[in-house]
Amino acid sequence: MKLIIVESPTKANTLSKFLGSDYEVDSTRGHIKDLPKSKLSIDIEHDFKPDYQEIEKKKAVIKSLKQKAKSAEQIFIATDPDREGEAIAAHVEDVISSNLKIKNQKSKIKRITFHEITKQAVEHALSNPTVINRNLVDAQISRRVLDRLVGYKLSPLLWKKVRRGLSAGRVQSVAVRLIVDREMEIKAFKPEEYWEIYANLKCKNQNAKFVVQLIKQEIHDKTTADKILADLEKAEYKVSDVKKREVRKSPYPPFTTSTLTQAGARLFGWSAKKTMSVAQKLYEEGLITYHRTDSLNLSLDAVNTARGFIEKEYGKEYLPEKPHFYKTHSKSAQEAHEAIRPTVVNSKVKNQNLKLEQSEQKLYELIWKRFMSCQMNPAIYNETTIDVEALRQAQGKLIQYSLRASGQIMKFDGWRVLFPIDTEIVLLPEVNKDEKLDKVRIWADQKFTLAPPRYNEASLIKTLEKLGIGRPSTYAPIITTIQIRSYVEKIDKVFIPTTIGFAVTEFLVKNFPIELDFGFTAEMEEDLDNIALGKIKWETEMKKFWTPFEKKLKSVEKTAERVKIETEKLGKKCPDCKDGELVIRVGRFGKFISCSTFPECKHTEKFLDKVGIKCPDCKTGEIVVKKSKKGKFYGCSRYPDCKFASWKKPNILQFQKK
Repeated sequence: MKLIIVESPTKANTLSKFLGSDYEVDSTRGHIKDLPKSKLSIDIEHDFKPDYQEIEKKKAVIKSLKQKAKSAEQIFIATDPDREGEAIAAHVEDVISSNLKIKNQKSKIKRITFHEITKQAVEHALSNPTVINRNLVDAQISRRVLDRLVGYKLSPLLWKKVRRGLSAGRVQSVAVRLIVDREMEIKAFKPEEYWEIYANLKCKNQNAKFVVQLIKQEIHDKTTADKILADLEKAEYKVSDVKKREVRKSPYPPFTTSTLTQAGARLFGWSAKKTMSVAQKLYEEGLITYHRTDSLNLSLDAVNTARGFIEKEYGKEYLPEKPHFYKTHSKSAQEAHEAIRPTVVNSKVKNQNLKLEQSEQKLYELIWKRFMSCQMNPAIYNETTIDVEALRQAQGKLIQYSLRASGQIMKFDGWRVLFPIDTEIVLLPEVNKDEKLDKVRIWADQKFTLAPPRYNEASLIKTLEKLGIGRPSTYAPIITTIQIRSYVEKIDKVFIPTTIGFAVTEFLVKNFPIELDFGFTAEMEEDLDNIALGKIKWETEMKKFWTPFEKKLKSVEKTAERVKIETEKLGKKCPDCKDGELVIRVGRFGKFISCSTFPECKHTEKFLDKVGIKCPDCKTGEIVVKKSKKGKFYGCSRYPDCKFASWKKPNILQFQKK
């Protein structure tokens, strides 16, 4: 019997479906070793050696794997093809090779990797076994050690200088800084007035009208706008130029982790965590390639299969002469990995009879269409631009203004056949240069410049990737962590820093400017990638970071002043001591109400985040925002007496109608 070890029961079940009876597939159910949470678990004095221990809950799993390994003629470790997967593989090899009966038979333990769970890919991997990639394992160790050092050494300092119960993270703190910096920009922003001027014009020899906009003018007040309007009212209009051109819009490249999570947020309103969770299921069920990737590489077989399907299903006009291959811009991308694509590409999504949950179906269809469209011809548009000249003689001077109209009509949909868009078509009349036009109406719109938008999940991930901060496996955990720690709140799909988020960021930026610098964090990520490539030793990198960081920790602990955090007052006296006021504080588990005289008075209450709607069930309680492991939901303030709950924000008008 040959034993294959993976990290997921679902992945094990998928493999078992197409492997013969010669193979037994078992899973570790995630990591089997970890750093104990009760202590630092890193020996700084001895090359930062981590003290990995067997996870208590996994001892039964480890025992079972050891027993099966005894009788197996060969052992294939088939965990995921990334840092985490390689670390799990190393720990599996460690525990089963420590078994006395196979200690001298370590050669029968092999490592296999595949980027899609299909019969062809797995059989190819079994025919080409390899060994544990120690550089990749070192990369995972270095990230884990680095994050543990920052978290366990910086957090106690925050307890002393900011507030008890706080924690810091190497990358998470930088992500919070992005959100705080943006909020500061918004607060400092001062809107500037500007005006746009339009004219509705009519062709003299045909009953056709079109709208042009004034160009080459900056208008910042009503006085200037009114003067131009007065000139345009008395002006004569003629066509100064007509340009027609064909515009080609190429398809988007296939998905990477970053662009997939951005699309999930933009199209479905999903968190990065949900998108990755659904993608994980699709991968483990053998429906898509590995979903943690920053590579745009595509297998030639998959591309050729897609091209054959496109020609058969849509016609030759949709098929480019040569296949489309995309260049990966990420320095850290592993070109051995592929972009995210479906494993079956030779049939329409709806014809595959996939028994999927609704969320899985939605994401699978998006991945299928994105991959298929990336191998199609561009969409072609006919674009017309009409430039108009407005002339007026005043006091012996010629006053001249330029106006413009643009329109675009789709000539050939190309890849847009899979991603149709509803856009307002601007039809422009056929006009000739120097043709005179009649004025129908002139008007001006007052507008104001807008502050930069707050980050949402999609834009935050895009910015992190652009700055070189984070990697495919870390985007979702970063966004989840900064919300769990109450450093930011997601309100109406955008991130807003909390009072504690502002305070911690201000303290860290002031006292640890290097560690909170975006460029430094990106360089650190690149160094960690180089560890995976075997270019530098992880112990050297840890020492390079730790020596100045430890010195800074000691200095800040001695010299930095304690941060005073503003608390939101509720305008009510404390019911216990009668002296203090009730205030809103932020703790490890979110907001709560306490006495302003804390710690002298220890009165606390639950904080109810009310939305201003009466409970539709009991008619007495109020709808409040609550949190669970699955995310935010809405419930009744009278729980458990009233058990009303809803994932969607209740609509006050809907309840009033009832």
